[in-house]
Amino acid sequence: MGNRLLVSGALINGAEFELDGDRARYLSKVLRSRVGDRLTVFNGEGPEWPATIVRIGKNNVALQLDDGIEAGTESPLKIHLVQGISRGDRMDLVVQKATELGVKRITPVLTEYGVVKLSGDRAEKRREHWQKIANSACEQSGRTRLPLIDTPIALKNWFGDKPPKVDAELILTPAAATPLAGLEAPQTKVCVLIGPEGGFSDTEYEDASVCGFASVSLGPRVLRTESAAIATLAVLQSLWGDLG
Repeated sequence: MGNRLLVSGALINGAEFELDGDRARYLSKVLRSRVGDRLTVFNGEGPEWPATIVRIGKNNVALQLDDGIEAGTESPLKIHLVQGISRGDRMDLVVQKATELGVKRITPVLTEYGVVKLSGDRAEKRREHWQKIANSACEQSGRTRLPLIDTPIALKNWFGDKPPKVDAELILTPAAATPLAGLEAPQTKVCVLIGPEGGFSDTEYEDASVCGFASVSLGPRVLRTESAAIATLAVLQSLWGDLG
């Protein structure tokens, strides 16, 4: 049952569920599915449901749901990635790979050295774009809970209104004395802050320190922003999550 499909709406054990619009067209036109084909559907809130196609209409597809099951693909480590927004496909890649690596929340932030400028409707459209990337990554990777993608916000504003303190608050800093792997294991929640292409300014590092963030390094080499995000998340999951 390789095909997985994110759907909207309540999923109930043993019920018939009808798809229309893009989801129905994807099954019937792109995948060329037939009555009797099996797939898995989920709505991003927890379980997933094995299902059988029982009817294909011109604009809709009906599924017969089996009982929902817990997939066991959500990490016990709750990671909140605060990511300096980078240009073009780099940020898209970070969102995709962060989702695959089990991150629970992504906050895109606008920084002093960042080259991307977003506000108002443009910021919300980018959030919607990144959420679609995360949704697709959940379908591909077997995840059943969607990560939260926040609307882009200036880093200085986020510092002023950030969520309550978590078990570990980390900022990736070149040449930091403390290696990421040398930290004490957090209980369940980690917030990690990673800069854009140009890195953080001295003021941003100072603000992070005042807010309780500890500077950590990934090693002696300078990584591109997208590499830094992917590597950091992989190390966190390997150390304290479910990649060990």
